[in-house]
Amino acid sequence: MKIRAAVSNRGDDRFSIEELDLDEPRPDEILVRIEGVGLCHTDLVFRDAGDLLIAQPALYGHEGAGIVEAVGSAVSKVRPGDAVAISFRSCGTCDRCSHHDASYCRSAYELNWVGARTDGSKALHRGDEEVASNFFGQSSFATHCLTYERNVVRLPDDVPVALMGPLGCGVQTGVGAVMNSLAAPKGSTILIVGGGTVGLCAVMGARIVGCSTIILVEPKPARRELGREFGATHCIDPAQLSSLSAAVREILPQGVDFALDVTGIPAVLEQIPACLGSKGVLGLVGVVPPGTPMPGDAGTAVTFGLSIKGIIEGDSNPDEFIPVLIDHYKAGRLPFDRLITTYPLSDINKAVKDQHDGKCIKPVLIPEAAGTASRGK
Repeated sequence: MKIRAAVSNRGDDRFSIEELDLDEPRPDEILVRIEGVGLCHTDLVFRDAGDLLIAQPALYGHEGAGIVEAVGSAVSKVRPGDAVAISFRSCGTCDRCSHHDASYCRSAYELNWVGARTDGSKALHRGDEEVASNFFGQSSFATHCLTYERNVVRLPDDVPVALMGPLGCGVQTGVGAVMNSLAAPKGSTILIVGGGTVGLCAVMGARIVGCSTIILVEPKPARRELGREFGATHCIDPAQLSSLSAAVREILPQGVDFALDVTGIPAVLEQIPACLGSKGVLGLVGVVPPGTPMPGDAGTAVTFGLSIKGIIEGDSNPDEFIPVLIDHYKAGRLPFDRLITTYPLSDINKAVKDQHDGKCIKPVLIPEAAGTASRGK
């Protein structure tokens, strides 16, 4: 079938709106009409890496949500007409999946990040040319995508489908980092460094679990104000600091129980361990440059029992955790929709620039109907 999509092409740092051919669903595949898809920093990391990660041309997008239009003969979880949020793909059979650690699936690499089905075939075509597909088991920067049962979570009737895509990555990563990965208990203290989608969702998660002190470090005033509204007890402008640890210990002399970095900036990371109290835990979510060393001093970590924990997708099992997030959203405890600015899919390059310039926090792209494509838009 013909679809309209935002394609990443070799040697081009802008997305191109094009018409592609999408395969009909195989027995294990689900065809979804995309109502909205979040723009995530990870999409841009893969785009900017060129052929180093996934050979281009390629179709990214991994925070899709929409309506099931068709299912393969082996699919029983959903049926045409169901509204779904689409998350990452996992195998469901390895030891990690069996222990509810789907985000650390033993087959995560080949299921999410190679740009093809597991048999090496690609579901997208531009004339005779293949286009890398199956990004996070979806490639949803398009009017339609193919996905799988392990990716999709059915949505209730009373939520705005187009805005639910970020639940599949950014929202569950931020909230899950606090609730699942760090398992911060009620009354604990936490430092969150970075106030984008993941960081602000982490603030909401910290309020949900009842953290007594929630410190947000963020340079943009509007995001610090949102952080306060979402539950941050203290907001720090890093531009005003000579020492992050001194500022944190002015608030909590014994240091924080937990810290979460969502920036991935090595110079920032290096400052965070000194903010931790004894037995403190630092969670790493931000995408760091290759070769970045672990932050902090090993002797200090031993002396004070500090831990560093890498976090993928908020340690979420989407089938279990996304419904929890939706319940919090419907109850008003997780207003992640306040982070969202919508753009037509054809304005994806504007959305990228606006996000980079700090004019928006979480862009969600709304696909237009398939039709005449405009390459290079």
